[in-house]
Amino acid sequence: MKLNYKRTLLVGMAFFLITAFWQAYDAIIPLILTNHFGLPQSVSGAIMSIDNVLAVFLLPIFGALSDKVDTKYGKRTPFIFIGTIVAIISFIALTFIDNYQLSRVIAEGIPSISQGTMSDEAFSEFVRETTVALTVGNPLPLIGFIVTLLVVLLAMAIFRSPAVALMPDVTVKPLRSKANAIINLTGTAGGIIVLVLGMVFATSKNLYMQYTGYVVAVCLVMLTGFVVFLVSVKEKKWAEEMEIDSVKYGLAEPADNTSSPEKNKLTAPELRSLILILASVALWYIGYNSITSKYSVYATNILGFDFNFTLIVAQAAAIVSYIPVGMIASKVGRKKTILAGVIILATAFLIGVFVTPETPEIIMYPVFALAGIGWATINVNSFPMAVELAKHGDVGKYTGYYYTASMSAQIVAPIISGMLYDIFGMRYTFFAFGAVFVALAFVTMFFVKHGDSIPTAKKSMLEHIDVDD
Repeated sequence: MKLNYKRTLLVGMAFFLITAFWQAYDAIIPLILTNHFGLPQSVSGAIMSIDNVLAVFLLPIFGALSDKVDTKYGKRTPFIFIGTIVAIISFIALTFIDNYQLSRVIAEGIPSISQGTMSDEAFSEFVRETTVALTVGNPLPLIGFIVTLLVVLLAMAIFRSPAVALMPDVTVKPLRSKANAIINLTGTAGGIIVLVLGMVFATSKNLYMQYTGYVVAVCLVMLTGFVVFLVSVKEKKWAEEMEIDSVKYGLAEPADNTSSPEKNKLTAPELRSLILILASVALWYIGYNSITSKYSVYATNILGFDFNFTLIVAQAAAIVSYIPVGMIASKVGRKKTILAGVIILATAFLIGVFVTPETPEIIMYPVFALAGIGWATINVNSFPMAVELAKHGDVGKYTGYYYTASMSAQIVAPIISGMLYDIFGMRYTFFAFGAVFVALAFVTMFFVKHGDSIPTAKKSMLEHIDVDD
């Protein structure tokens, strides 16, 4: 068995555009809600969790629906096509509503208010109260912003599960950790491009900037990945070839013999492992998302750091890690590799607790490099563990289960962490919150017994880099 790296890379273009979107979304939406509409961290966190609330219900539905769809373009491609087009249009429209609110803030003179003798914390609260008074006085811009945001998030939900399910559709089971490494590598490239755009547009330098130009640039990146995907990926043909290979290598029975609902049912030990896998996913996502969803605010308002470059360091470390991690998992197993990644990620967040505004910004780079390595180690192997338990024709459904766990966690993370930030301040709770929940995931993953990869015999370097069609 040989992984077709070229084919996997092309399939990953769908994940490329998804990651590009979420990188931009997580960077600017909290800043808009906090600085342009004057919302407190708890309310901002609640709005940031809307996408996860929708995802809990919609991702399993669209994942299972795509299992049943059969078009000449395949099962997943139609969802990717519709969702991407709607998401790009509505994301750009969202910035025009923000521009209107921003014009009101500027007219009020808020960006030019002098701090005077007030402390940083008092001045920030004064500006927030002044800004939120505008929002309360005329809530229509905020209402329009949230409604348009719902359209954006609905569009992303349409194709997220189908796009992710495409990799296992075209990859035999033993190669899915390696394939997921390539998928994540492709996605990370999209995230880094967007972070570079953030530096070019100086999104962390101006609290009252218009984001239309930045979002248009991000959408052009998304559109590029979308076009490459449509032109290059032959979903139906590649999925059929995967099924033939699975039967050939004794990894699956012919499709006709696996269509019975009884044969698709998990055994009790398999079900227990699936629940533990999903619990682990939920716990480390609570910890991780509490950091990523608010780091732009924490870095800008508390540390005074440029969040874009710090995140680029994390993404670069992840890129370097993806392929080695996939190869390591094929030798020692996914579970052991994930446990190592959990330790690395929790350690990085724990170190972050001791970083203060007086700490040189350069110290944050190795911390986030360590976090990037840890997250890559976890992420490459967790999704294949979940879909490893899927029976024939159920990959989209199990992809939905995986995202239900991760999105449910991300509903909880911004709200609870936001409340703690409002009560105790971000300075002492930001990294500590993330470290605790990531550490808890070690416990649940330790007891997983199914979904691991079977370590493979040592192969030649030529086989590892095979890219033939």
